Amino acid sequence: MGSKVVDAAPSAHSYRLCYLTRNYRGVEGSGNKAKTDNEDTLKEMGAVNLGLPRTFYDNKVLKFILDLTGVLAYCMRVRRNDVVVLQYPVKKYFSFLCRVAHLKGARVVTLIHDLGSMRRKKLTVQQEINRLMHADYVIASNEVMQQWLADNGYSHPLGALGLFDYRSHSSAAEHGETPSGERSIVYAGALAMRKNAFILQLPDVIDGYKMHIYGNRSGLPSLRDNDRLIFHDFMPADKFIEGVEGDFGFVWDGDDIDSCTGSFGEYLRYNSPHKVSFYLRAGMPVIIWKEAALASLVESEGIGKCVGSIRELNSLLTSITNEEMASMKKNVRRVSDRLANGGFFQKALEKALRDLT
Repeated sequence: MGSKVVDAAPSAHSYRLCYLTRNYRGVEGSGNKAKTDNEDTLKEMGAVNLGLPRTFYDNKVLKFILDLTGVLAYCMRVRRNDVVVLQYPVKKYFSFLCRVAHLKGARVVTLIHDLGSMRRKKLTVQQEINRLMHADYVIASNEVMQQWLADNGYSHPLGALGLFDYRSHSSAAEHGETPSGERSIVYAGALAMRKNAFILQLPDVIDGYKMHIYGNRSGLPSLRDNDRLIFHDFMPADKFIEGVEGDFGFVWDGDDIDSCTGSFGEYLRYNSPHKVSFYLRAGMPVIIWKEAALASLVESEGIGKCVGSIRELNSLLTSITNEEMASMKKNVRRVSDRLANGGFFQKALEKALRDLT
């Protein structure tokens, strides 16, 4: 779709909606997939790319050159009254890009994918807030993160995304009803001790259901065999969406089965895991930690269940009726349609544009 001028009430002035793409080293990672999906939504909304065309080269030197050249192109192309959408974090250049926009008379809307002060601890909280204050408007990943930003000193306008969209031409297959009491759970992701060591404890507690794990078992070398833990090789995302079979997608990180602990587990209190959207696009309701930031959205949308401990799964799964499953799957299809078409990002961005203009 070609570029167009966007008009948004209540402003009497027109503006260009703009963004800056870059070189992505593949889209297998959830972060890159989410960012490129959002760029596709921006294009559909008529946004103008101020940098170079999007590329996918693995070479680090070439990536650096392309990204730097894209930034220089941005500096020349951004103009007065533009609204520039940046997806955070932007390595090295975020504050600079915001300053250039403001010098040219443009404004910046920033969508947060990840906060360096939380999981990786690469920034202090104050450093991160100071950096984000260069933006005129921030779209937090969810309402919990939105409140955290406000509580920690971000004083410009704020909004919240909810779920990261998941664009794919694939659609979930229709599966027959599983008899009550014979449920199965799907857990997908890169396996590593620092992220999901809780799986090592599953042989002691899993009972009455099976867990299908999509990931590299070698990431958990000390895991004991158990006939209720079924490992599958890596499956391309589109194939997963079309063919995975399971009653629920499971969202849990950390070291323990009784709570999400460690840096990855604690981060669930604030982030919106791309995995949630992935499961929903595959037609599965989700089971998520009850203290996760997305727990309230899962409950309010009727797209899954929340638990405080993995020990609760057996009784929970046996209590769910086929009628309740059918209701959740109907809600999943409704939400999945929004995810497939960029609906969450578009709604959050349209609110940002109304608030700014």
